[in-house]
Amino acid sequence: MPSATQSPPTGRPEGNTTIRSGHITEHTFRAISAWPVLATCLALGIAGAWLFYLVGQHIVPSPGLPIIGIACFLLAFFLLKGLIILQPNEAAVCLLFGRYKGTLTQAGFCWLNPLYTRQKLSLRLKTQETGPLKVNDAVGNPVEIGAVIIWRVSEAARATLEVDNYGLYVSAQSETALRLLASRHPYDPTEQQDALPTRDTGTGTGTGTGTGTGTGTPAFTEALSSITLRDGSDVLASILLQELQLRMAAVGIDVVEARISHLAYAPEIAGAMLRKQAANAVIAARRVITQGAVSIIDDALADLEARMDHQLAPQQRAAMISNLLIVLIGDREATPVVNTGL
Repeated sequence: MPSATQSPPTGRPEGNTTIRSGHITEHTFRAISAWPVLATCLALGIAGAWLFYLVGQHIVPSPGLPIIGIACFLLAFFLLKGLIILQPNEAAVCLLFGRYKGTLTQAGFCWLNPLYTRQKLSLRLKTQETGPLKVNDAVGNPVEIGAVIIWRVSEAARATLEVDNYGLYVSAQSETALRLLASRHPYDPTEQQDALPTRDTGTGTGTGTGTGTGTGTPAFTEALSSITLRDGSDVLASILLQELQLRMAAVGIDVVEARISHLAYAPEIAGAMLRKQAANAVIAARRVITQGAVSIIDDALADLEARMDHQLAPQQRAAMISNLLIVLIGDREATPVVNTGL
């Protein structure tokens, strides 16, 4: 069997995310087919039973036959301990007296050294639902955010030996990355400008040796000024995926996809924020209507003066502008009033 390979840690902290390269270097090996071993165990069992039969019937009176029969049974049980069945996309991490000996990924009915301590784990895709979590966004508003993480074990040895429970590790790191993502971006585009002064972009100093200090990983300090939680779902999913891949790579876990599945204001401010959004929408609509009305009035006055071949008096222009604005901008239908001059 191949021997364990040890390599010194080479990872270094980067921003708020501490990445440590593992000591374990995974290597795989092939096991032998279990069918010949199973046939051998069956033959040893039959031989042991036949020897006990001979001794019991006094056919071959020999004091050594019972010992040989017991040895046949013990050897058969010892060999049976090495049998293992692996399904597709499963792996078995093998240890011998506490030392890593290799990873078996060969699917089927196999036989290993019976002294190996084996730990089976799945290499299939898994889905991790994180949240909804209550987090303050870049402006300080409490929001609820949740994500769906699709991941798989890519290096069984690291996932087994570098962390105590890789499932809990994925859950904790997913929650941490999601909280960090939400805290770096405003929820709504209208609050984007308020988020920029409070955003911590990180500061750093460096020398020729490449040392420095700072806050925030590159994935999270990129394009923060133009992304909001509500409108930047695709970009945020890409940023979250990069951050999770950086955190999980050290323990042999590959993050395939990360998507935000839930986003809303926290219940205590949801009503107020919805009213604010409605007011912003009304203001934006009024601005568009007003700009259109001014353009229409300007064109109408210019066309009217061109046809009359003289300019209107300032009082006439003011009265016409006022009436047209009321007609074009008012919520209700205007009621015409006929001025008879009386």
